[in-house]
Amino acid sequence: MRSARHRSRELATQGLYQWMLSGAAVSEIDAAMRNQPSFNRADCEHFTDLLHGVIQQASTLTAALIQFLDRPFNQLSPVEGVVILIAAYELQNHPEIPYRVVINEAVELAKTFGGTDGHKYVNGVLDRLSVTMRTEEVRARDKTCAAAAAKNSQ
Repeated sequence: MRSARHRSRELATQGLYQWMLSGAAVSEIDAAMRNQPSFNRADCEHFTDLLHGVIQQASTLTAALIQFLDRPFNQLSPVEGVVILIAAYELQNHPEIPYRVVINEAVELAKTFGGTDGHKYVNGVLDRLSVTMRTEEVRARDKTCAAAAAKNSQ
């Protein structure tokens, strides 16, 4: 069963894909996504935030991602690019969502909408990005994992 928040990410992915390929106005894309049959099961507020926020911050998010990509952003598949932008936006603007949840959701979106192994690329980029955008949260998790591993090896 998909959560309302996951559905909002799916719809945002579809809307941002349309925006990336067509350059259509955000208001037009927003209206089209709201007419989708699954919209009534989505988190409307989160969808709106993702769609509008990613478009507004696209250049800033892309600049933050460049160092973690193996090619220019415009050479990524459109699906991978959109999924990575959504996750980068959530990492930057939604600290209440654990970074591992953001990455896992992005991987699931890439599996649903992307190519065969695109989810692996998305995971790798976001793992590295999360270290810079969520430094303290990643460090705290690493310390917890190291302590648990040390305890289990005794």
